[in-house]
Amino acid sequence: MSTQDNYDSGRGSKKPGKNARKKSMARGNAPLKNEGAPRKTGRQQDPTTRSKPKLKFDKDGKEIGRRPKPVVQVKKSNPADGIRLNKYIANSGVCSRREADTFIATGLVTVNGEIINEMGHKVQLGDDVRFDGRRLNPEPKTYVLLNKPKGFATTDSNSKGMTVMDLVANATTAKIKPFGRLGRNATGLLLFTNDDEFVQKFMKKGITRLFHVELDKNLKQEHLKKIREGFKIEDKEIQVEDISYVDKAPKSEVGLKMKHTGNSVIRMIFESLGYDVVRVDCVTLGPLTKKDLPRGRYRHLTENELNLFSMA
Repeated sequence: MSTQDNYDSGRGSKKPGKNARKKSMARGNAPLKNEGAPRKTGRQQDPTTRSKPKLKFDKDGKEIGRRPKPVVQVKKSNPADGIRLNKYIANSGVCSRREADTFIATGLVTVNGEIINEMGHKVQLGDDVRFDGRRLNPEPKTYVLLNKPKGFATTDSNSKGMTVMDLVANATTAKIKPFGRLGRNATGLLLFTNDDEFVQKFMKKGITRLFHVELDKNLKQEHLKKIREGFKIEDKEIQVEDISYVDKAPKSEVGLKMKHTGNSVIRMIFESLGYDVVRVDCVTLGPLTKKDLPRGRYRHLTENELNLFSMA
């Protein structure tokens, strides 16, 4: 059989012959990809889903065209609206809110002297709320000791310029007030508290305080003796616990121990005898001292210190 016969025989049987030319897969002959067929991925894609647009930024680095997230307005409670009476009672540590409702209904609670039976009644922190005759305080009892510097008025009024309240503003969230007074230019220990029972107790009996007083001239021995024995000024009896010269200091400096809670009485004493007070410094207040308490700083009283006060 000739070579041509072999070739024709291969074409007729649709099988390539021994010497048949293979189909080339060179460029131009490669099969075309099916552009309409979706890509096979691990997760089936939705052909209707649009791709995310590319982020664009302006010259300041801020995104352009991005929709801002809506701001959710949270309504804050207004302290001026007051707090519910049962919560006020519960915060004072007397009982739970549910029990407080029972006490309110039975007429055991008064607000500013009036019996309140209304459920949901609201009160202010400054109201006089009493349970079975005892005044309640919805805040924990707080006691703060300050070593007062010069230039601050002893008041909680905002109309007096710089006050001692500015110095203890970050000490506590409780509504504390100064107990006793020190003049604007006086220095030393000053106590703050929200404990009304404590204040009432020591307003009546007083707290012994030791003052370091500096005068414009030496204090005469006869005047020192007169102050120690007590005397009257404008029909007002002046009593001190003790007075003495300060050791290793001029005779113009004295230590004065007394229970008066006011500061003006010190100037009254010495001015009545012909002296001007140059400086007043409260060195001790009851069992408290200035140890480890720099000028202008404050600290909270310890449990042991409170026990010493209760023994007084």
